[in-house]
Amino acid sequence: MSRAAVPGLPSRFPIGEQLPALYADDDFAQRFTAGLDTVLAPVFATLDNLTAYLDPRVAPIDFLAWLASWVGAADAPQWPVELRREAVVRAVELHRWRGTRRGLAEALRLALGVHCDVTGDGGSWWSNTAGTELPPQPAAEILVRVWPGRETRVDPVRVREIVRAMCPVHAAFRVEVLPGPPADEGR
Repeated sequence: MSRAAVPGLPSRFPIGEQLPALYADDDFAQRFTAGLDTVLAPVFATLDNLTAYLDPRVAPIDFLAWLASWVGAADAPQWPVELRREAVVRAVELHRWRGTRRGLAEALRLALGVHCDVTGDGGSWWSNTAGTELPPQPAAEILVRVWPGRETRVDPVRVREIVRAMCPVHAAFRVEVLPGPPADEGR
């Protein structure tokens, strides 16, 4: 990421115009300050547009990876720009849902454009009441079925990587890649 001199970018606040009247007709002073204007114009332009730099929906592409690192968003340069922008916009929300069915489904949809069905819960339970009975044994594994959505092909290796990253560490999982949506199995 580089923000340097931009040829032909005018300064909104030319220094030569702000000098005392004594220097208004001084050719050297005007040329010297014009050189400073060339250096400072990108700084003023960046500061004037700072909110746009911090908004992933309109930030410059080279700035997007930096924004993604701020919020822990997945960012792959090979992804389409709009997908990269959406990943940064939704990063905080996805972190909130990490380790849940919803979070896993959203992460798979966002990163790979696939649809999925998640069964099993990994055995996570909680209670507000002390001494509550222990929950029943959880299912042996989480089953994640995925099928094409945005893309025509599903990469099972990438699906497993995302599921491994989004599932609770204690949970075993299995991934099935289907050619299309599963038939209703009496649910």
